[in-house]
Amino acid sequence: QAQLVESGGGSVQDGGSMRLSCAASGYTGYTYSKLCMGWFRQAPGKEREGVAAISSDGSTSYADPVKGRFTVSRDNAKNTLYLQMNSLKPEDTAMYYCAARYSNSFCRYYDAMSAWGKGTLVTISS
Repeated sequence: QAQLVESGGGSVQDGGSMRLSCAASGYTGYTYSKLCMGWFRQAPGKEREGVAAISSDGSTSYADPVKGRFTVSRDNAKNTLYLQMNSLKPEDTAMYYCAARYSNSFCRYYDAMSAWGKGTLVTISS
Protein backbone atom coordinates (compact mmCIF):
# COMPACT_ATOMS: atom_id res chain seq x y z
CA GLN A 1 0.00 0.00 0.00
CA ALA A 2 1.34 3.40 -0.99
CA GLN A 3 2.37 5.65 1.84
CA LEU A 4 3.75 9.19 2.12
CA VAL A 5 5.71 10.19 5.23
CA GLU A 6 6.84 13.75 5.86
CA SER A 7 9.81 14.75 8.01
CA GLY A 8 11.98 17.76 8.73
CA GLY A 9 9.49 20.01 10.47
CA GLY A 10 10.30 21.92 13.63
CA SER A 11 10.78 25.43 14.94
CA VAL A 12 12.98 28.17 13.50
CA GLN A 13 13.17 31.91 13.86
CA ASP A 14 11.89 34.47 11.41
CA GLY A 15 14.25 34.58 8.41
CA GLY A 16 15.53 31.05 8.94
CA SER A 17 15.55 28.05 6.65
CA MET A 18 14.21 24.53 6.79
CA ARG A 19 14.02 21.54 4.47
CA LEU A 20 11.11 19.16 4.47
CA SER A 21 11.26 15.66 3.05
CA CYS A 22 8.55 13.26 1.96
CA ALA A 23 9.45 9.61 1.60
CA ALA A 24 7.14 7.54 -0.59
CA SER A 25 6.79 3.81 -0.13
CA GLY A 26 4.71 1.27 -1.98
CA TYR A 27 5.65 2.69 -5.38
CA THR A 28 8.18 1.26 -7.77
CA GLY A 29 10.79 3.66 -9.06
CA TYR A 30 8.98 3.78 -12.40
CA THR A 31 5.57 4.56 -10.93
CA TYR A 32 6.98 7.14 -8.53
CA SER A 33 8.57 8.96 -11.44
CA LYS A 34 5.10 9.28 -13.02
CA LEU A 35 3.63 11.01 -9.99
CA CYS A 36 2.64 14.63 -9.70
CA MET A 37 3.92 15.55 -6.22
CA GLY A 38 2.90 18.51 -4.14
CA TRP A 39 3.21 20.28 -0.81
CA PHE A 40 0.21 21.75 0.94
CA ARG A 41 -0.14 23.51 4.27
CA GLN A 42 -2.83 24.31 6.78
CA ALA A 43 -2.41 27.04 9.35
CA PRO A 44 -4.50 27.08 12.54
CA GLY A 45 -8.00 28.29 11.79
CA LYS A 46 -7.41 28.40 8.03
CA GLU A 47 -8.19 26.19 5.08
CA ARG A 48 -5.58 23.95 3.54
CA GLU A 49 -3.76 25.60 0.66
CA GLY A 50 -1.40 24.47 -2.05
CA VAL A 51 2.20 25.57 -1.72
CA ALA A 52 4.24 23.95 -4.48
CA ALA A 53 4.12 21.09 -6.94
CA ILE A 54 6.49 19.24 -9.23
CA SER A 55 5.48 17.35 -12.31
CA SER A 56 6.83 14.04 -13.55
CA ASP A 57 9.10 15.92 -15.98
CA GLY A 58 10.49 18.10 -13.18
CA SER A 59 8.60 21.29 -14.00
CA THR A 60 7.43 23.21 -10.96
CA SER A 61 4.55 25.41 -9.81
CA TYR A 62 4.40 27.70 -6.76
CA ALA A 63 1.82 29.68 -4.88
CA ASP A 64 2.50 33.43 -4.94
CA PRO A 65 3.27 33.76 -1.19
CA VAL A 66 6.22 31.36 -1.46
CA LYS A 67 7.65 32.20 -4.88
CA GLY A 68 11.33 33.02 -4.66
CA ARG A 69 11.59 31.60 -1.12
CA PHE A 70 10.59 27.93 -1.47
CA THR A 71 11.99 25.33 -3.84
CA VAL A 72 10.38 21.97 -4.54
CA SER A 73 12.48 19.10 -5.87
CA ARG A 74 12.36 15.35 -6.17
CA ASP A 75 14.82 12.48 -6.20
CA ASN A 76 13.20 9.68 -8.16
CA ALA A 77 16.05 7.30 -7.28
CA LYS A 78 15.11 7.69 -3.61
CA ASN A 79 11.33 8.08 -4.06
CA THR A 80 11.65 11.30 -2.08
CA LEU A 81 10.17 14.78 -2.43
CA TYR A 82 11.75 17.87 -0.87
CA LEU A 83 10.73 21.39 0.00
CA GLN A 84 13.54 23.83 0.71
CA MET A 85 12.14 26.81 2.58
CA ASN A 86 14.22 29.96 2.94
CA SER A 87 13.49 33.40 4.39
CA LEU A 88 10.77 31.89 6.52
CA LYS A 89 8.11 34.15 8.02
CA PRO A 90 5.74 33.68 10.95
CA GLU A 91 2.88 33.40 8.44
CA ASP A 92 4.52 30.24 7.08
CA THR A 93 3.64 28.51 10.35
CA ALA A 94 1.43 25.55 9.49
CA MET A 95 1.13 21.81 9.22
CA TYR A 96 2.78 20.84 5.94
CA TYR A 97 1.47 17.89 3.95
CA CYS A 98 2.94 15.92 1.09
CA ALA A 99 0.53 14.71 -1.58
CA ALA A 100 0.57 12.82 -4.86
CA ARG A 101 -1.45 11.73 -7.86
CA TYR A 102 -0.65 10.05 -11.15
CA SER A 103 -0.44 12.52 -14.00
CA ASN A 104 1.41 12.98 -17.28
CA SER A 105 0.36 16.62 -17.55
CA PHE A 106 1.72 19.77 -15.90
CA CYS A 107 1.14 19.64 -12.16
CA ARG A 108 -0.15 22.85 -10.57
CA TYR A 109 0.27 23.69 -6.90
CA TYR A 110 -3.51 23.76 -6.36
CA ASP A 111 -4.38 20.54 -8.19
CA ALA A 112 -6.43 17.92 -6.37
CA MET A 113 -4.40 15.01 -5.05
CA SER A 114 -5.31 11.41 -4.33
CA ALA A 115 -2.73 10.36 -1.74
CA TRP A 116 -1.72 12.29 1.38
CA GLY A 117 0.79 12.11 4.16
CA LYS A 118 -0.05 12.85 7.78
CA GLY A 119 1.90 16.09 7.90
CA THR A 120 4.81 17.70 9.69
CA LEU A 121 4.52 20.84 11.80
CA VAL A 122 6.51 23.95 10.92
CA THR A 123 6.62 26.80 13.42
CA ILE A 124 8.26 30.14 12.70
CA SER A 125 8.82 32.44 15.64
CA SER A 126 9.25 36.20 15.38
